[in-house]
Amino acid sequence: MDIQISKTTNPKAKPAEGDLGFGRFFSDHVFTMDFTAEKGWFDAKIQPYGPFAIDPAAGVFHYGQAMFEGSKAFRGVDGKLRLFRPMAHAERMMVGAPRLCMPTPTAEQMVEACKALVRVDADWVPKSEGTSLYLRPTLIATEGFLGVRPANTYRYFIIASPVGSYYGGNSLKPVRIWVETVEVRAPRGGLGAAKAGANYAASLHAAVKAKKAGYDQVLWLDSSSHELVEEVGTMNLFAYVGNTLVTPPLSDSILAGVTRDSVITLAREQGVKVEERAISVKELKAAHAKGELKEVFGTGTAAVISPVGELAFANNETLKINDGKPGAFGLKLYETITGIQRGTVKDTHGWLMDV
Repeated sequence: MDIQISKTTNPKAKPAEGDLGFGRFFSDHVFTMDFTAEKGWFDAKIQPYGPFAIDPAAGVFHYGQAMFEGSKAFRGVDGKLRLFRPMAHAERMMVGAPRLCMPTPTAEQMVEACKALVRVDADWVPKSEGTSLYLRPTLIATEGFLGVRPANTYRYFIIASPVGSYYGGNSLKPVRIWVETVEVRAPRGGLGAAKAGANYAASLHAAVKAKKAGYDQVLWLDSSSHELVEEVGTMNLFAYVGNTLVTPPLSDSILAGVTRDSVITLAREQGVKVEERAISVKELKAAHAKGELKEVFGTGTAAVISPVGELAFANNETLKINDGKPGAFGLKLYETITGIQRGTVKDTHGWLMDV
């Protein structure tokens, strides 16, 4: 892929690595590439970060044709820059896009674009432990029209944001979770398996209510019975019950998380039994009553592992998980995955890709 590069003549001041937070700052450049039915994908370029000019009637605004990915670039302890499982992220966009009737570049093109942007903005990849350069590949419909149909033109772009630990420190912070029994993130037959912007818009209302009530996020249940666990916040969910790690099976209402897959792989290698099966709130409560619910945690690119310290219900019932502290197994998984990403733990799966 021929990528035209135009570097900024006015680079931004870089923030202190201890003040990064998550998604607050953006690097100097953006990758863009456009699509038409006649040309296919064309005009790949890296240019200074800035606003786009888009038709006010573009399909992204009116019919929600928008999806994105989230992956990371790391500066290893040896100083080299690497991406973590970039092909898995690119392939997930290719699988999800047809549900929104959207074309994508090839997985190889998307990975090449990520690598090219990281090389141009290499100075933006932070060095400190717990930091990374978060990459946000995004796909939007750009054709201006008001008929209800898929657009004929699209833009694929990537922005980059230097980020710190999702928790604001080097330790895992257990979260308090509200169990939502009315609203749903994604019904069966919907867009839940695609990383579509619409899924996140649908999650905001319940999440805002939960935060106003003092909780960090929402535990999403299935849309028909409101009994089966699906996702926690924007992450896949795991429950360590007895000696078994349980996670809901993938479906068209659950996103196939790359971190989820990494956790399943590592857990099985460590001799832990993993079951991908339906798990109900009733089962979680029963396991908790028996003292068998050892840990509950979410997994995702941003936080890697997010321990759940408490589950709260509408009847004022709460389940305290592991006395509200991070569990040993979740902590071990976090240290293993972040160690691989930083180069302090050997990568035996070929998950890292040199930039």
